[in-house]
Amino acid sequence: MKKILNLLHLGKCDYEKALEIQFQLLEKRQNGEINDTLILVEHPAVITLGKSASAENVVASEIELAHQGIQRYETNRGGDVTYHGEGQIVGYPIVNLIENKTKVRTFVEKLEEVFVRILKDFDLKAWGSSKEIGVWVGNEKITAIGLAVKKGVTMHGFAFNVNTNLDHFQYIIPCGIREKGVTTLEKLLEKPQDFNRMNQRVAEVFSEIFGYQSIIEVTLEEFNL
Repeated sequence: MKKILNLLHLGKCDYEKALEIQFQLLEKRQNGEINDTLILVEHPAVITLGKSASAENVVASEIELAHQGIQRYETNRGGDVTYHGEGQIVGYPIVNLIENKTKVRTFVEKLEEVFVRILKDFDLKAWGSSKEIGVWVGNEKITAIGLAVKKGVTMHGFAFNVNTNLDHFQYIIPCGIREKGVTTLEKLLEKPQDFNRMNQRVAEVFSEIFGYQSIIEVTLEEFNL
């Protein structure tokens, strides 16, 4: 059977609204109403806290965050504290692990492989870690990963730093890891990157790694949302 991936571009979208869309598509995927779907989105500045997050890993006060225009949101994904903002590609795979006969750990490893392969395009050596989930270049994280799985279907996903404002990471201890840093593709290559092209590349490599034979771009209207 031909594996088809729906691709939904949300553009710039508030975290809370994107989360609501995730839950709606999650239910549709659980009920077999839609194919596996990858949501790609860019969020305004927001700090999210996963289920295992320590409040101490947000080092800025609510007042300081508000002054910087950064929201704070507690969510149901795995992991600790993460930052999302402009210039960052955020991806939410709504994927049925049962139908794909894939374990959660294998799914995470494949997500890491997506970004290791993309960075190889630029002759950058990146690596994933079974201990500290995500993708790293040296001792700096370039892609954060945090998932939730509901009735065999994934939600939440990854945050790939392309042209992200690194100054905003000073307000958190990313993923609770104190001794390592954060980087972006822009910093590593010493120039801003074509954000639209990088979105296309993420979709292409995601499809290749997870074995989809076809990508269909869809809209919220087609999902009746």
